[in-house]
Amino acid sequence: MAPERASEPRRGAASAWLVVGLANPGPEYAGTRHNVGGDAVRELVQRLGATLRHERRLHAEVATATTDEGLVTLAVPVTYMNESGTAVAPLVRRASLADLTRLVVVHDELDLAPGDLRLKRGGGLAGHHGLESVARALGSRDFTRVRIGIGKPPTKERGADYVLARLSATRQRARDEDVTRATDALEVLVAHGLEEAQRRMSAS
Repeated sequence: MAPERASEPRRGAASAWLVVGLANPGPEYAGTRHNVGGDAVRELVQRLGATLRHERRLHAEVATATTDEGLVTLAVPVTYMNESGTAVAPLVRRASLADLTRLVVVHDELDLAPGDLRLKRGGGLAGHHGLESVARALGSRDFTRVRIGIGKPPTKERGADYVLARLSATRQRARDEDVTRATDALEVLVAHGLEEAQRRMSAS
């Protein structure tokens, strides 16, 4: 057997789920619309009683927890959003994840209104650069997504400003409520599976 290349992280125990929240690093991006995915995963880590630790070789903050479905790896990349695949590919290897539908990517979604939340497997990338980076790094779009609606900017040209803007107190509260609802869905997903999470979210 060929030795493992030094550039690849060592494999750990196989995870039932790998949950990755997309976000930009640094305090200047904290609380923005673009960071809702990372914030949902951070909240889930707290609920599961785990702790995120910076793993330099994985380009991410990583935690593990155990649910009825088994071991769960949770991560927030420390790369910029457009380079998310740099973290996700080694995370998949570390989690020994053979089935990419067991990779859950949590992200902001311009095509959904604020307050709207959707869970799905596979599908298009809707021009989301973070998702494009992940799909390119994995060579697949078959992973599961938790899509947190943030609505569309006033004009296409103002897209970057819209997703990275500081929010008013009222909009910040609404954004944080959407993050909590996404975390509720993730908590069900990692404990009972995607179909049960979809059922409960559609009923709520």
